[in-house]
Amino acid sequence: MSHFVTLRDVTRQWNGRGGVSGVSLDVAEGSFVSVLGPSGCGKSTLLRLISGLEQPARGAIGIAGREVTQLPASRRGLSMVFQSYALFPHLSVSENVLFGLKVRKVPRQARREKLDEALGMLGLQGLEARRPAELSGGQRQRVALARAVVSGHPLCLMDEPLSNLDAKLRHSVRRDIKALQRKLGLTVIYVTHDQTEAMSLSDRVVLMRDGRIEQADTPQVLYDAPASTFAAEFVGDPPMAMIDGAALGMAGSTVGVRPEHVSLVPPARADLTGLVREVEFLGAQTLVVVGHPAARGLVAATAGHAGWRAGQEVGLRIPERNRVLFDAQSGRAEKDPQQDYGADHRQTAPRDSRKARHPQPQSD
Repeated sequence: MSHFVTLRDVTRQWNGRGGVSGVSLDVAEGSFVSVLGPSGCGKSTLLRLISGLEQPARGAIGIAGREVTQLPASRRGLSMVFQSYALFPHLSVSENVLFGLKVRKVPRQARREKLDEALGMLGLQGLEARRPAELSGGQRQRVALARAVVSGHPLCLMDEPLSNLDAKLRHSVRRDIKALQRKLGLTVIYVTHDQTEAMSLSDRVVLMRDGRIEQADTPQVLYDAPASTFAAEFVGDPPMAMIDGAALGMAGSTVGVRPEHVSLVPPARADLTGLVREVEFLGAQTLVVVGHPAARGLVAATAGHAGWRAGQEVGLRIPERNRVLFDAQSGRAEKDPQQDYGADHRQTAPRDSRKARHPQPQSD
């Protein structure tokens, strides 16, 4: 696929702080790309720069082969869907959806056809005459999506469009968005702080940190092969555990492991032993949270119900093939680590101290 949106060394900050700095990115035509990251990482600023609502201090932006860096939003050939829906409260559903087409003086018959198609796609038939105040949150967001559909623009930017909806509605509208994108072949750039949205919707996820791109990859690569400890601990629920490599005989490294790769075994056969802090039964699986002085966020995911109790000693087996190694100083992933596991690197949490019997929560 060709590059439909390009950013080259784009920077926009305020007094040298916030915003984005030196961002370069290619977005393939017809792809769904999510921009993910914590609050204040620059993801919404990046979207506003692409849209033309903000101008970069440095760098270049291209859309569909055109240089658009200095063009206003109205001339960039894109649509936007916002968190706040941005509907006119005094206009009906039909009037809200068709507002942009009327401004562009699209003929009445063409407007009607586009309206019927959009309302049909999004299950809004019968609501044409209602005002936004008469709609549910999910219906209002669907109206905003319908307005983007009728615009006919091949690029759609979405800024936290589901954050005002409850969990059930978010799941439903998320499916609508993905189905719509596939049916129309839209190029979508979607800003979110919700990793579930990003991972389930996207062909590619752009993870941002402090105004820069930390990692841009497919959801699977981002999950299986995070480029840094930040990426490893931001993606995944629970996130990847971080273990001091010395505890596994790998000084100089930090070892990352996903909960599904941690097995509970008798202490005598374990790579590590620790004390159970919490047991979280979730139906299909149980999460066993384990405290160890050389680890943070150490969790084992087991099928069904696990019969462990807080305070028990437990052994953990961490297969070598499932360990992700990071440089202990930089936090970056080691691409070709020289691994020397030795014969036995089992590390045991102290058993005879008060702290061991009543472990304190460790920072995750």
